[in-house]
Formats: sequence, structure tokens, C-alpha cells
Amino acid sequence: MKITVADSAGFCFGVQRAVDMAFQTAQEGTPACTLGELIHNPWIVERLREQGIFPIDRPQDNPDGRTVIIRSHGVGRQVYEQLERMGCPVVDATCPHVERIHRIVSELDPGQLVLIAGDIRHPEVEGIVGFCRGRWKAFKNQEELDLILQNPGEIAHQEAVLVAQTTFALSEWEKSVEKLKKVCTKLKIFATICNATEKRQLEAAKLASQSDAMVVIGGRKSSNTAKLAQICRRYCDTFLVEGAQELRGLELGRYSNFGVTAGASTPACIIKEVQETMSEIVKDQQDELSFEELLNQSFKTIDNREKVTAVVTGIAPNEISVDIGTKHAGYVPLSELTDDPNAKAEDLVKVGDTLDLLVVRVNDVEGTVMLSKKRLDAIAGFEKVMNAVDTGEILEGTVVEIIKGGLLALTNGVKVFIPASQATLSRSDSLEDLLKQKVQFKILEVNRQRKRAVGSIRAVLREQRKALEDQFWAQVEVGQHYTGVVKSLTSYGAFVNLGGVDGMIHISELSWQRIKHPSEVVNVGDTVEVYIRDIDRENRKISLGYKKAEDNPWTIMQNQYQVGTVCTVKVVSMTPFGAFAQIIPGVDGLIHISQISTERINKPSDVLSVGQEVEVKITELDTERKRVSLSIRALLEDQKHAEEAAPQQSASEVVYEAGPDSAE
Repeated sequence: MKITVADSAGFCFGVQRAVDMAFQTAQEGTPACTLGELIHNPWIVERLREQGIFPIDRPQDNPDGRTVIIRSHGVGRQVYEQLERMGCPVVDATCPHVERIHRIVSELDPGQLVLIAGDIRHPEVEGIVGFCRGRWKAFKNQEELDLILQNPGEIAHQEAVLVAQTTFALSEWEKSVEKLKKVCTKLKIFATICNATEKRQLEAAKLASQSDAMVVIGGRKSSNTAKLAQICRRYCDTFLVEGAQELRGLELGRYSNFGVTAGASTPACIIKEVQETMSEIVKDQQDELSFEELLNQSFKTIDNREKVTAVVTGIAPNEISVDIGTKHAGYVPLSELTDDPNAKAEDLVKVGDTLDLLVVRVNDVEGTVMLSKKRLDAIAGFEKVMNAVDTGEILEGTVVEIIKGGLLALTNGVKVFIPASQATLSRSDSLEDLLKQKVQFKILEVNRQRKRAVGSIRAVLREQRKALEDQFWAQVEVGQHYTGVVKSLTSYGAFVNLGGVDGMIHISELSWQRIKHPSEVVNVGDTVEVYIRDIDRENRKISLGYKKAEDNPWTIMQNQYQVGTVCTVKVVSMTPFGAFAQIIPGVDGLIHISQISTERINKPSDVLSVGQEVEVKITELDTERKRVSLSIRALLEDQKHAEEAAPQQSASEVVYEAGPDSAE
């Protein structure tokens, strides 16, 4: 016999804290009472009563003004106010995890809707509601959530906040989040399920899947204990007891491998007592089995779908013979041993090998029984699939078929349906690309009776993307360079995938020139070299740079142009006070109306037109203020002075040459 106790069984932090505070109050001799039973455990409640601390249902049930101990579930704001008005001292043992939820809902705007995943009849949820400032809705399961979502228009565009009772089932929480995300466009989610609760439920599921029977210890009023029992019953026979005395009369002797877990309100001493009592009962019951009973077991009738352990006694080309410990002659056809049509029995098993098999057909007349290893493996595979619902284990399988509404993936001999909405990160992605491919997925839900399971590739992809995001944010720094792919374009910029995280290149950062749309520079799918300009870690936003400093047209202007430079420019726009002309791409200069002609003009268009190329002289260059002044007039005047100077120079030369002739 083997008894395995879950590591997380028994008191959680919040319950242990509340119990310690209550017994400390008793030791101090302070007359006190608890508002409701301190924890859902009769043994603890009775120990407190023996020390003078008894439960009351309402504050008004404390007329003598005793100290009131608030249990770990917490209470609403109005209860605190009532106790204060009554002048009752308070020992607040509210669990810190519950207090966090109180703070969250109390700080919300009254116009925000609070959605609570939890049982409204549970004292913890009652306390949460007592801190809500506005509207709230609670649901304990998917059916109640579906009722809320019958009129999606009421919450679709309303600011809403989602919290959970600390002991809410993790699998139910994940389903609820997925549903609400599809409806609520302004939903803010707070993960408030206690880590200890989550760990306790996952441990219970894993232990139950490995055990013949489970014993769950805890008060029958405890919701977290009830959830543990519910989870364990999916995998094996499960017994819920409040203490060791309830084990008497249970038929435990027919099991050999037990798992034990306990609710958050169960003290360690009760767990130990249950464990010791189980050992005694199982030993006593197993010792009662007589030789006759053991003998009769070898002649027992076996049924279809029964699991048996067999020993290989012979190997033939098309089947193997096995001993199943009964009067029957057992055999396994090769087709029930493997799916491989080319496999040989002698390559798969040897005489003396022990196999777990499933009874397929019993022939009591001939004394034979046909068995299957393949079908039992499929059942085991389905158990693994079921276990993955609670453990969150990522399974691997191969996509074998594309069907209406999604695809089928084969894992451990089980076909898992993956809806199209859960197959890819984007609905635009093709399902056909996944056919015959190995994929990873999580199990969302199972139907044990119909042997059907629903999975999600998308959930795994999201986790992987989040891991990449976390790694990126842990390493990213301003100035770092990345190679990315343009994901989408908007009127104000381009979004670039940097490997799990998107950053944005603002339209002003795409080019040194003025552009009307990002598509003038980049297209979706382009590979681009970018660098980190700015990081908003709080909102997880990245600003990217694309244009290079060496391509800055003002740097080119500074290096290649100076005041006095004559160049050809192109008129790009007209104003009443002048014309703007492009010197180089990205740099325009102003030809003031006074600098267009040597003569007075009424407007620039009298002389110039858009698109016209003209020669100008740079008269002012201010790269810091990004201003350039151009002049046609200065160039014309230079030309005039040069023309006037040319004849004077010629005349002087003539006089100079004529001098000697006149002297003769």
C-alpha cells in the first residue's frame, strides 16, 4: 500500500495567519468572537469555542461589545462601519490576497462595471461586493457567465474590470477570460486567484491521475475543498472526509495506491491522523481476504472494457498469446498491438514481457478473451488529455485533418479538435499550412462521456510570444539596432515586428523629406534596419528611428554649400511674400519677393512659376534654424557689374597701349 500526501495540503498562508491571530487573542485573555466561523473546519472552531471565542452571524449579535475577529474571507466596507459605530474593537485577519481585491474595486470609478468570478453566496465574494462603488455582476460558472453575456450590448463598450474569488478554479477562470475578451472591448483584467489555490488544484489533479483513489480532507462548507474533490473525481474514486473518524466503514482495502490532499482550512494534525488511520484500515481490510477469496479471483468473470495485466506466453506472426491470471486463454491480434502495418510481433514484445491490456471480447464458451494494447493506450492518452485541462500541460501532436470549423490534431492516440479561432494567432492565417505539421497546444475542455477534447494552438503561441516579449523588454535599451519586418502601415507611421514585439516608426522618422504616407518609403513585408529612439516601459511602447544621420539634408547643406554659392533650384511653392525653391531633396530656400528681380514686381508669379528651374545665389545659410535665403537679384546684379566692368577694362588697356605712340 502507498499513501502520497500532496505537498500543498492543509493551511494556506491566509488561513494560518487568521488562526494564529485568533489563538493569540485567546491567549491574551481578550473576550472575543469571530464574524462567522473562523475557518470551515469544525475541529478548529470547537478549539476556539473551548477558549472562549465563539462565532456570531452579524455584528448586532455582539451586544456586550466583545472584540470582533474578521476571518480571512474578509467583509464589506459597511460591516467595518457598523462595527465602528458600535464601538467594537476589531482584529482584522482578512487575507492579504483578499485585501488586494478590496483595494482594486474600491479605487474604481463608480461608472465602471465590476465582473466577479466567484459564488455570490460565498462570504469572500460578499465582502468584495461590499467594496464595489458602482455596478457589479458575479458568476460562479460558465452557465452564469453565459446568462450575463446574453445581452452583450450592456457591457460590450463599457469600461469593465474582471477580478476573481481567490479560490476560483483556474480552468474556469481561463475559459471566462477568453469569453469576455471577445465581448468586452474595454476590459481590464486582474489575476487575483491565490497562487496557493492554483498550486493546490494542479497538485491534486496530478496526484489523482497517478492514484487508485483520493482522500480529500476538509470541511464540507469549504468551497476550496469542494473544488479539490471535484477535480479529483475526474481521475479516480474520491472520498471527502472532515476527519479520520469518517474513514470507518469505507471500503479502502480494494485500493493499493492512495493520494491525499486537504483544503486550505485543514490543520496538519488532522491530515496526519487521517493518514495513520488509513494505513490501519487498509491493512485490516486486506488481511480479511481469505485464501478462498483469493482463489476465486483467478476464476473471476471478466468484462469487456476491463483493464488487465498480462504476461506474454507465446508469439505468432499475426498475434501474441498472454496469461491474464484467469481461466481464459488470452490473445492480442497484431492489429490490436500496433498501427504499423509493417511491424512484426517478435520485434515488439518478448516472451515474459508484462503488458497492460484492454479486454475487447470475451468468449466464455471457448474460454478465450481478445485483448488490445492499442485501445488501452488510447484510453491512457485520453486520460493524459483530461489531466492537461487542469495542469495546463502543453501537448504535442500532428495535424491530421482540416475539417469544417477547424482542424484535428492527433496526440497519444486521441484526436483533439482545435477550432479555427484557436488554431492561429491571426484569423487571416491559413489552416492548410498546418496540415501534416507537428503543433503544440493546450486543452481547453473535454467531454469524458463522448471522449472529445477541444484544444488551442493559439494559447501556446500567445505564451511563446509573451516569453519573447518579456525577454525583449529585459534587454532592450535606447540606441540598440534591430532588423525587423514591416507589419502594418497607418497614416501616421509604420509598425515593425522586432521578433515578438512591435515598434512604431513615426512618419516623420521615415524620411528626411516631407512625405504624405509611409508607403512612399516602405511596404508591408519589407525588412528594415531600425534603432530604438524611445522606450515607454510602463505602457510597453517602442519608438523607432529609421532615417540615417548621414543622410540628413541639412548636414549635406552644411558640408557642400556656403553663403555665396550659386546653384540651380526648382520652385516648389508660391506665397505673397516670395517663392520657395528646393535646393536639394529635403531643403527648401526662400526667394523673397524683393530678391526675385532687379525691378519692382507686384507678386512672385509675375516672374516665377511652380516647377521652374532658376539660378540663385545663397545669401544666408542657418543650418541650426534650418533657414536658407536665396536671391535671383543678387546674381543678376553680379552679372550686371561684371558686364559694366568689362568695357572699362578694355578702354584702359587701349589708352595704356596708345601712350608710346603719342609720345613719339
